[in-house]
Amino acid sequence: MATNPAGTAPAAQPVYSDSYAQDRAQIEDLMARYLFAIDYFDWDSYVATFAPDAELEFARGTSKGRDAIRTAVEGFSKRIGEFYHTEDGKPAMLRHVILQSAIRVDGDRAWARSLWVEMANDGPGDTLKMGTFGTYEDELVKLDGQWLFAKRRILNDFLPGRHSGPENPVRVMDSLAAAAR
Repeated sequence: MATNPAGTAPAAQPVYSDSYAQDRAQIEDLMARYLFAIDYFDWDSYVATFAPDAELEFARGTSKGRDAIRTAVEGFSKRIGEFYHTEDGKPAMLRHVILQSAIRVDGDRAWARSLWVEMANDGPGDTLKMGTFGTYEDELVKLDGQWLFAKRRILNDFLPGRHSGPENPVRVMDSLAAAAR
């Protein structure tokens, strides 16, 4: 029988509103559009997943606003070919995947925690190589009926100082949602 660590209360399951399923579907669609945009170098679609004043934090720093986010992701895209490439030296094809997401919605605000992996044709003979992995920590906002990222923090669990925990990221998210009420 599983027990809780000493001194911690059992995690309470959230109570969902009647619109939760629709909000969650729209947020999951936003997350998928974000990944397709980055994997297919569609920077217009990529920046459109962010609110105009959004913040993107990843290993190379923090960018605020769509223009700065676009500049950051275009630079990242150019540098990634230095790390992932096919045997003939061409940039590898990257694919990002979300494994699971916990999403809290409160009116026009939401919080999400997702585990992600990145794969590339960077192995011997251009075979699949599991690349990087981590956690997305998201704050979202609904503007004009559309969910957008207000803040996306990309954690790379294999890099020193860029990993989640030690506390369960979902419990941290739940605390943030409760504090925002």
